[in-house]
Amino acid sequence: MLLQISEPGESPIKEACKLRVVGIDLGTTNSLVAHVEDGGPKCIGDDPIVPSVVWYGERVVVGREAEGKPGAIASAKRLIGRGLKDIESVRSMLPYEVSGDDRAVTIGNISPVEVSAEILKALKVRAEAALGGPIEGAVITVPAYFDDAQRQATRDAGRLAGLEVMRLMAEPTAAAVAYGLDRGSKGVYAVFDLGGGTFDISILKLVDGVFEVRATGGDSALGGDDLDRAIAREYVGEVAAAVGEARKVKEALTDRESVEWRGKTITRADLRRIAQPLLDRCGKACRRVIKDAEMKREDLDGVILVGGSTRSPVVREFVAEVFGREPLHDLDPDQVVALGAAVQADVLAGGEHKVVLLDVVPLSLGVEMMGGVVEKLIHRNTTIPAGATQTFTTYADHQTGFDIHVLQGERETADACRSLARFVLRGVPPMIAGMARVEITFLVDADGLLKVMAKELTTGKEASIEVKPSYGLSDEEVERMLIESFEHAEDDLAKRNLVVERVEAERILAATRAAFVSDAALLTDDVRAAGEAAMAHLEKVAAGSDHLAIRAAIEALDHATKPFAQVRMNRAVDAQLRGKTLDEALEKAGG
Repeated sequence: MLLQISEPGESPIKEACKLRVVGIDLGTTNSLVAHVEDGGPKCIGDDPIVPSVVWYGERVVVGREAEGKPGAIASAKRLIGRGLKDIESVRSMLPYEVSGDDRAVTIGNISPVEVSAEILKALKVRAEAALGGPIEGAVITVPAYFDDAQRQATRDAGRLAGLEVMRLMAEPTAAAVAYGLDRGSKGVYAVFDLGGGTFDISILKLVDGVFEVRATGGDSALGGDDLDRAIAREYVGEVAAAVGEARKVKEALTDRESVEWRGKTITRADLRRIAQPLLDRCGKACRRVIKDAEMKREDLDGVILVGGSTRSPVVREFVAEVFGREPLHDLDPDQVVALGAAVQADVLAGGEHKVVLLDVVPLSLGVEMMGGVVEKLIHRNTTIPAGATQTFTTYADHQTGFDIHVLQGERETADACRSLARFVLRGVPPMIAGMARVEITFLVDADGLLKVMAKELTTGKEASIEVKPSYGLSDEEVERMLIESFEHAEDDLAKRNLVVERVEAERILAATRAAFVSDAALLTDDVRAAGEAAMAHLEKVAAGSDHLAIRAAIEALDHATKPFAQVRMNRAVDAQLRGKTLDEALEKAGG
């Protein structure tokens, strides 16, 4: 991700026609809305924090008024863009019943998208009252690790709330923008963002107003809510009934060394012990991202704290241990994300600040090739918007279509990656194998949403698909996909090499046998015998597991049939040049 920032200037004309645009931090626990005023971002409201809680009764109630009401829905962000399988690990801890299928969940008959839309509506009303007119655009923040389904669901919630969603922006990125404008920092920084329900970690390099995100990661189902439940489980057992009280205990331990709760004394040391498993998950993600950025923690110049959960001394002490330095917290960690989103909204509306923003792809994107291997077109941590094009060819003679399977993940085989979409390109002219050419293009837009296009180059036939998964990628799946990609890298590469060589062996054997039949008259007995022997040997080693042996056998077959190939080539050239003058022949040959 690259950010280019320059100083604001004076522009009375722009001020007169400036659009009413806002930045929104749609949080798991709390949400905020901000806008740019007098050259800087500010959160809207005397009490800018709006609890992300919605109650459905005789009327819809949002925020503090909804807290504590029976049946109120909180933490809906954890469920947005997800199916039942995705939330198995947290389902029993939710204070309400959920239903649905593997494509989507509902709370009663209400979807998480609708709940999020009500929160966004409340923020929109607040902003319109403060700015004196309708809101004409909004930038909404999402965790860096939200996948396509979760991002699309967030965008849908914005539309349902009547907002023109100008951009989805990663939460750590928004924090970086806010800090970059307010601090003018230089160096390499980590953004540690622990909110109510999500955790993000990014490594950014800042030089002369240019921000470059080196790597990003996190856990989209880890936050302060989990610690609240862990505290309640430790001391009460009935989690749902005591989570609210547990949160107050945690918050009280921010300023005090001990708290009395239900006849028990709870200390900060107790809080650290209870929080340790969750903090360990944060630490694992931090170490992985530092490694992805190809640096050591000693290379960092600072750590920026974001999210209300980072107010806790327990969390701040842990961050200091992981990174070997005290973290920065100059800006309010609850507000910094909304402030950065407001700056980006102002930029997109033609405001005074100049920020060019590119995010990154969290997991690699590619297509399945013959034999079940994956060809990655866009790699993990590539800056977005991003595009990649690659040309593929047919495997079988007279193939008239391409079945395109789009995949996400770091492994080398399709069965170990996540399937995103399938579509078919039809109308490919029937040709011999290897002659047809299909160009596949991947485009990831600024919101991280993927579009895949395929075009047959001879006929110009095209097909495309906007990849919108029906459910989200769980935190366990993200963690598993990344860890397994490291643990199995060597085995995966060997498996891929074996599959590729086997597919190539099958193709060459089929083509050679067909040529031996169609041009039998051009074969000498010696060449036929050598070719048959080489093909038999290739068939034998192709059944084995040594890809180098298969490659050697392919080369041996090529050597054995080389005289035959030369005779066929000479005949083809002779047919092309027969009846031509010398000048015509030279011209046709490119001379």
